[in-house]
Amino acid sequence: MISLPKLMPLGTTVVGQPINRVDGMAKVTGAARYAADHAVPELLHGFVVASAITRGRILHIDATAARQVAGIVAVLTHENRPKTAWWKYKWKDQTSPPGSPFRPLQGPEIHFADQPIALVIATSSELARHAASLVRVDYEQAEHQTGVRAHRAQRKTATTLRPGIAGPPAPRGDADGAFAAAPVQVDAEYTTPVEHHNALELHASTVVYAEGGHLTIHEKTQGVQNCQVYIAHVFGVPKKKVRVLSPYVGGAFGSGLRPQAQLFLAVAAALHLKQSVRVVLTRQQNFGVGHRPETVQRIALGASPDGKLQSLIHEVTSETSRYEEYVEAIANWSALLYACPNTRHSYDVVPLDVSTPGDMRAPGGAVGVYGIECAMDEIAHQVGIDPVELRLRNYAERDEANDLAFSSKELRACYTRASDRFGWARRSPAPRSMRDGPLLIGWGMASGVWEAMQMPAGARVALSPDGVLTVSTATSDIGTGTYTILSQIAAEALGLPLENVVVRLGDSDLPFSAVEGGSWTAASTGTAVMSACTQLRRKLLTLARQQPNSPLRDLREQEVEWANGYIRAKADPSRGIALADLARASDDGLSLKVTVLPHLLSQRKFARYTHSAVFAEVEVDEEFGRVQVRRMVSAVAAGRILNPKTARSQVIGGMVWGIGMALQEETHTDHRLGRYLNHSLAEYHIPVHADIRELDVIFVEETDDIVNPIGVKGVGEIGIVGVAAAIANAVFHATGKRVRDLPITLDKILRT
Repeated sequence: MISLPKLMPLGTTVVGQPINRVDGMAKVTGAARYAADHAVPELLHGFVVASAITRGRILHIDATAARQVAGIVAVLTHENRPKTAWWKYKWKDQTSPPGSPFRPLQGPEIHFADQPIALVIATSSELARHAASLVRVDYEQAEHQTGVRAHRAQRKTATTLRPGIAGPPAPRGDADGAFAAAPVQVDAEYTTPVEHHNALELHASTVVYAEGGHLTIHEKTQGVQNCQVYIAHVFGVPKKKVRVLSPYVGGAFGSGLRPQAQLFLAVAAALHLKQSVRVVLTRQQNFGVGHRPETVQRIALGASPDGKLQSLIHEVTSETSRYEEYVEAIANWSALLYACPNTRHSYDVVPLDVSTPGDMRAPGGAVGVYGIECAMDEIAHQVGIDPVELRLRNYAERDEANDLAFSSKELRACYTRASDRFGWARRSPAPRSMRDGPLLIGWGMASGVWEAMQMPAGARVALSPDGVLTVSTATSDIGTGTYTILSQIAAEALGLPLENVVVRLGDSDLPFSAVEGGSWTAASTGTAVMSACTQLRRKLLTLARQQPNSPLRDLREQEVEWANGYIRAKADPSRGIALADLARASDDGLSLKVTVLPHLLSQRKFARYTHSAVFAEVEVDEEFGRVQVRRMVSAVAAGRILNPKTARSQVIGGMVWGIGMALQEETHTDHRLGRYLNHSLAEYHIPVHADIRELDVIFVEETDDIVNPIGVKGVGEIGIVGVAAAIANAVFHATGKRVRDLPITLDKILRT
């Protein structure tokens, strides 16, 4: 474990500035290459054949007609696939939930609709797709079950949550007794539907086969080393023969955490044929790549007449597959947000004939905070207290569930800053009391919270004789701005112009990094880069002192500064040495690698979270049931903000997604068939430009010396947390109708 100084200004003004994305030019000019963009000689193309039933088994696959098409090279099924690992643990990845991971083409059993059952490989993608339509399959169909609410009676207590996900907090006091005795009660169910990732970049794998079985894989992923280990374990290929590259990702938000079926299929085909193969999932097939699970939350709040909570009960039921037990931390957030002497939380799962759900932006948090924040709004309405005041009366000064102090918490300041900017004081409390002509106007608000984690991470820095610093780490940039913030950290640490820093990411050959997710990348990889630069500074200063007639010979570390590519004396900036000159003078090269671990002994003594307050204004046309968000303000306390421009972009992206979650996003299932009905961008509704009006982001000043050495908390997730609740609460204020079933669509407004 490496002890680091807090990252402080070191003679430049790079960190904390709204720097444009350093990778922006590559993306807007098309120079950035994504997983399916790489030109490969003699490349073959695979197309996935999907199951036409939801549950059962394959009796026979007839690919005769497909194989007779000119240009078809092979058809892989469970009958002729390459040999793979038999032990289920070989198939697990860094983010696997408990259970046995799905294994494509491992047998005739069908576990969910559109399960991959064959891969047609051809000389072009068009030929492969055509031939796939000629494959005929006979099934033995079994009765299937889909839908949490229809099969809720079959729920069972979740045995364990995924690695790194805390189980439900231990009960405190007598929650049920206190609820029964409370003079003010809310006991309601809040439901959320299945939602699917629909990033611009489709999931794709381009496997380049080289002599000796070496594989270079261009992959859409949030964890190149996670995929590398998965392929090595599943196919028995030495890890040194597998290199996974993913320098650019066209949106992932959780869908790229786990290796997906197309990766397995592309590698299986490449090893089988000893040729390079690409597999790209269609938009419809991308609906098989994880999803936010359907959930039912029962929240029971008991309060005194002044709004103080006496009891908090949060029971969650969510879907999982039959072969894995996927559970999100949905209920934990209510235990964290508010002070209450009597609490009980629980998780139930309903095993269904679906693919295993997967993480989607702020997994658990976006859903759980929606439930508790709507319930708190209902309490505020019952007792006639302003929603902000109610939250202040129940403000948690510490994490009561774990009896820990917060490393920092500026949620009060978030309420103040956001409410002032929004103009909350002008709100008329009574529902249906605010209008704009024929439109009903509603104002709602909600709290937000997300964990601030740090994971192990490594980084390499190398200073070349031309004064360019190369920073390397295996982590991904899924559009969050990682290239930019790492460039800023390195430039500031060594006093280099930003254009003299080159960052390399998304390569399994680079220093270790955990999967990119959980809003921990800036804290983890950023700390590793700062550590490497700190060590390089010491090495450079030692070298500078050793130079003949050095102007810095007798100066100590605190007596020098780093600016404009020079080490120079603070007392006399004319005395200095260029870093490029030191690089040329170095005999052994100026390159070093570090691995940084979290300071768990000190960090575990504190609860570490990012907080926010979200305020929303909606307009509701009651005649047509149309709801539109007019404006939103989100105040975020996330420690040190490395780049307010990219950070603001992240929060705005979350707010837009929250609008979709509240008003539009829902995957419909025909439960008779067990199949998704709207698995296309034409029918799966997400916000477009016309849906988005004024979005305002405030970063509340917050200093945290505990959460990690550079004091950052991450903003990738917090932007969406609380948004759906704020909108739902605004809809209630506008209409007096409480819609507890997301999304809030016009039919629910008209019939409620």
